[in-house]
Amino acid sequence: MTDITLYHYSRCSKSRAALAMLEERGINATVVHYLDTPLNAQQLSKLLEKLGLSARQMMRQGEAVYSEMNLDNPDLSEAQLIDAMVQAPILIERPILAVGSRAAIGRPIDNLIELLP
Repeated sequence: MTDITLYHYSRCSKSRAALAMLEERGINATVVHYLDTPLNAQQLSKLLEKLGLSARQMMRQGEAVYSEMNLDNPDLSEAQLIDAMVQAPILIERPILAVGSRAAIGRPIDNLIELLP
C-alpha cells in the first residue's frame, strides 16, 4: 500500500475538512501535526519536490510572520525560505496530502482527491 500522509493543522477548517474526507473514504493516513512536530529543512525539501513547487509557493504569505521576517524579499534563496518555514511552521500552506511520490495542497480540497488511490 502507498504511504499517505496528511500535514495537518487542527485549527484550520480546510485541514479539518481534508482529514474528514480521508476518514469518510476509510483511508488511514499518517497525520502530522506539523506545528507540534515541525519539519526539518530536508523534510520540507522532499515535500516541495513532491509538490513540484518553490518554497515561496508553499508559504502562507498572508501570515503576519511573513512580513515580520521580511520574506517578501525577492533576493531570498530557496534555502533561506525553507529555513524560515523551519523556524515558523505556521508559514506552511495547509493542508498538504502526500501520497507516495506525489503531493498536493488542499486549496481547494478537490486537489487532494486526484491523489487518492
